[in-house]
Amino acid sequence: MTDQDPTTRAEGLQGVLDAIEGAVTQARAMPMSSSVLVNRAELLELVDQAREALPTQLSAADEVLADADQARARAQAEADAIVAAARQQAAELVEAEAVTVQARERAAEIVAEAQATAERLQRDADDYCDRRLADFEIDLGKLLSQVQGGRAKLAGRLGDV
Repeated sequence: MTDQDPTTRAEGLQGVLDAIEGAVTQARAMPMSSSVLVNRAELLELVDQAREALPTQLSAADEVLADADQARARAQAEADAIVAAARQQAAELVEAEAVTVQARERAAEIVAEAQATAERLQRDADDYCDRRLADFEIDLGKLLSQVQGGRAKLAGRLGDV
């Protein structure tokens, strides 16, 4: 028998189990035996309370597990999204790097072509100028000969006077 009134309700499953333990611990021992005398009504009442508390405790535990599963699923989905975004960004960076490398190579080709064209144009311009100057030199040579011839005629006429 216990000091606890069987009509007093233990709070929660843990309280009911504590009350059952207390009832067995405080029960009167049978002489020459490890058996004890317990109040059947009191223990049955405590077992009923345990049965009533158990669904509430299990429901609460199920809710906690469901919440934990939802939180884990959200965290996993978020992690998957972050990984996917990181992979996408890495791919874009690699692609951008490849485009940059190609652009630099193409720019170097264009610069080399432009330099070659500029050098060719410079040579062509120098050749043109040289030809024009040579033509001018020939024309000046002819003009010089004419001037010298004209002066010689004049000198001849001046010498006749």
